[in-house]
Amino acid sequence: MNTDQIKGEWKQVVGRVKAAWGELTDDDLARINGKRDQLIGRVQERYGIAREEAERQVKDWERRVQ
Repeated sequence: MNTDQIKGEWKQVVGRVKAAWGELTDDDLARINGKRDQLIGRVQERYGIAREEAERQVKDWERRVQ
């Protein structure tokens, strides 16, 4: 799934995001609204990890949901 697909299908993708990162709140998901950079930032913040690690996790997740 590429960035445009995620943004366009955000409401359907939210469940998959919650399954991958359960620490993200409904408010986080509403703010992210399909924006990849926002997702990376929220994952980084909620899990206390480096940006590079959050980017790696999101990239791996994108490959799995294709």
